[in-house]
Amino acid sequence: MSSPTPASGTRAPARPKPKKKARRTPRQIVRGVRRRARRTAGKVRRVWRRSLQLRVVTSTLVISMTVVAVLGFFLMQMIDTAVLRGRVNSATSEAQANVTTVASYLAQTVVTPSRQSASAPDGDGDVLMDSAVDQAADALARRAESRYGVVILNADRVGEDRGTGNIDPRSVTPKLRDKVRQVKDTPQAMYTSLYYAGEQKGAPALAIGALVPTLYGDYEVYHFFPLEDEVHTLSTVQQWLVVVGAALVLLLAAVASLVTRQVVTPVRLARQAAERLAAGRLEERLRIRGEDDLARLGVSFNEMASNLALKIHQLEELSHVQRQFVSDVSHELRTPLTTVRMAADLLYEAREDFEPAAARSAELMQAQLNRFESMLADLLEISRYDAGAATLDIDSVDMRDVVLRAVGDSQPLAERKATRLDLRLPNEPCMAEVDSRRVERILRNLLFNAIEHGEGRDIVVTLGADRDSVAVAVRDHGVGLKPGEETMVFDRFWRADPSRARTIGGTGLGLAISREDALLHGGWLQAWGVHGEGSQFRLSLPRQAGSELRGSPLPLVPPEIEMRRHWRGAATPVLSPAIERHFDGD
Repeated sequence: MSSPTPASGTRAPARPKPKKKARRTPRQIVRGVRRRARRTAGKVRRVWRRSLQLRVVTSTLVISMTVVAVLGFFLMQMIDTAVLRGRVNSATSEAQANVTTVASYLAQTVVTPSRQSASAPDGDGDVLMDSAVDQAADALARRAESRYGVVILNADRVGEDRGTGNIDPRSVTPKLRDKVRQVKDTPQAMYTSLYYAGEQKGAPALAIGALVPTLYGDYEVYHFFPLEDEVHTLSTVQQWLVVVGAALVLLLAAVASLVTRQVVTPVRLARQAAERLAAGRLEERLRIRGEDDLARLGVSFNEMASNLALKIHQLEELSHVQRQFVSDVSHELRTPLTTVRMAADLLYEAREDFEPAAARSAELMQAQLNRFESMLADLLEISRYDAGAATLDIDSVDMRDVVLRAVGDSQPLAERKATRLDLRLPNEPCMAEVDSRRVERILRNLLFNAIEHGEGRDIVVTLGADRDSVAVAVRDHGVGLKPGEETMVFDRFWRADPSRARTIGGTGLGLAISREDALLHGGWLQAWGVHGEGSQFRLSLPRQAGSELRGSPLPLVPPEIEMRRHWRGAATPVLSPAIERHFDGD
């Protein structure tokens, strides 16, 4: 069945065009290359820091390469000097002998002016000189026997150039001629290139030039000794030096790796054993082999592990006994406390019929019994945390309601202390999966602590939330905390000022229990404080029970403190009195 065609006048739906991949700009490409380079460099640095064997082998490799390169350079220089020095000495001796021969041939053509005018026609001296140069060149050619080549030049007489061994005159460079002309007394040697007629590529050679003075000008005699065999020998020696040096470096690296491995392997095993020991596997021990220093280190490690396991076992038993004692005593005190409570209630209700001293005693006994019951409840709660028996009753609640209930419970105490509670709650619901009873207890403890140390100033309670977490901050403007007390404040029975009595009858365990409640939720309970500027406690909890808390929606340091630090750290910290009073919390 054929598919229906679109009616005339109608347009078929256009196919969606594939999205083109956006082209990256050069700046983006450079940025990506830099990012990958930084990532690669970071990986290399991590490997370098973590591997002792890699550092030792690399250091040995670098040092050995430097030593081998320096020794190889000096050794090559010595071999080069030894090989070429002998060649230069023998070539210089032979060149001097040849120059003497050329000088003797040219000396035979020398005639005095009187003799020349008497017996020789005009121009015969030039003919004789040409014949002498030819004879000298032939003699040198027979003596060379293809072992070297000779070129005879005379710049003052055209056509006096002679050469042996098919040597191209361009082998005599201007630099060589200048050197020979400057020093006329002794032959001059120079390393140069030897060119033959019809060839473009020169061969390495040793050139020795000397001057032979005559009445018809100075003749330049140049000897060219090929150095192809010597250069090939030196090249072979250099290659072997490189090969042997590389092999020596690799051998030293292998030796360093082997030696380092013998040392690092026991250390690595000790590290792994220490990690397992720190993880709680107290039965972990090292295998001892031999009697060297590493073996004695293993013996000391095993002894330390045994003593540590023994001490930990003793401490665990002691802690268990203490926790059991606290739990038993707390439970056992409930029965006599109930009886005492009944008797105290009867006395307290009938205090109006007593004498003033007896009535006051009944009131004091009632107050102390209330405190004793609170302390007993806190001790039972602490014992449950120590025994790991504390559990959560999770329910999805609106944190605004939890904060309002905690503030309502603290309101009577705040009124007695003439303290105003300033609530800053969001307009939208802040739902979270928490144990509302424990969270309310945390907030009550924080509020009671702020009221007791707030010196009657306002207390700000702030609730904040984001996608993953909720937080409650309690800010007071009282005495504050000294440096280092931010963590000590959560210790059991800790007080910043031991001489200061508790005015609201606390047990000293409220903040410790609050921290345990926060940790049980997987949250944080943190404190900030500056002496004379008050303190702030922040409770941060995950919105979903069991999820990891990664951050807090509220800052730990109050915003006004951060703003004050910012303004005071500016170049022109000039503030109006109204702003200063706002910063100071007035």
